[in-house]
Amino acid sequence: MTEHIAFVGIGAIGLPMAVRLHEAGADVTGVDPFPAAHERAAAAGIRAVASIADVADAATVIVMVATPDQLAELVDAALAAGTTAGQTWVVMSTVGPAAVVEQGDRLERAGARVVDAPVTGGVARARTGELTMFLSGTPADADRIVPVLAPLGTVKVVGPSLGDGQAIKVVNQHLCAVHIVAAAEALALAESLGLDAAQVLPLVESGAAASWMLSDRGPRMLGDTDVEVTSQINIFVKDSGLVADAARGAGAETPLLDAARTRYLAAADAGLGARDDSRVIETYTRAAALTR
Repeated sequence: MTEHIAFVGIGAIGLPMAVRLHEAGADVTGVDPFPAAHERAAAAGIRAVASIADVADAATVIVMVATPDQLAELVDAALAAGTTAGQTWVVMSTVGPAAVVEQGDRLERAGARVVDAPVTGGVARARTGELTMFLSGTPADADRIVPVLAPLGTVKVVGPSLGDGQAIKVVNQHLCAVHIVAAAEALALAESLGLDAAQVLPLVESGAAASWMLSDRGPRMLGDTDVEVTSQINIFVKDSGLVADAARGAGAETPLLDAARTRYLAAADAGLGARDDSRVIETYTRAAALTR
């Protein structure tokens, strides 16, 4: 693979993805407005620029921005620069079906081809090339882009309609949001019962109560508030909001998601928004401390 890829969003998960593509032989240019991101990219052997206008010759644009608004701003910049014609855009961010359909239509009218392929697996699996991607797009576009994404993990082609991948990611994020809060609540309960949560965790994760989120986030929940950030509380504020919006639009009931969302919002209100999402446990431990 030797084509030029513009990788937009070289943050905690984007940079290891860009590195995987670079190591597979792609000519990767990171795109990010923050100088600190450029420094991290340079240390990893990836050159970086500040604007999508600086990579007009990229055949593929991979997008890993954080929010629907950031996606819209990126498309605005690309259209203003006149760089989209002939490019294939791969929206890998979690931005929801409505946003990817809206921005995909704008890009397609400007001559680009567009697929959405949101990822799941987190930073750990981004580093090892074991992400799962839910790709939707025309068969021709899928055939072209699946080999490009192969170094990142497993690509699941889920349908021909733009937005289908985002819809599946909405379901995925519903479960992630609920599972993280369930793990936090259970470990906080263990402490309230006078147990050592560090001893309880390996016992319950080896039985029927096991979940990937319990095993992945649980150890960090037992650390202090400054544990390494691999996914911010703010990400789940955003993602749980996307799930809630999609559910309302579909007339679906999501009481468990709604309850979990209140915890992420409470954590953000407590000043934990930039902390690792495992720190949602502090909404329980802080409340418990106040009742003692």
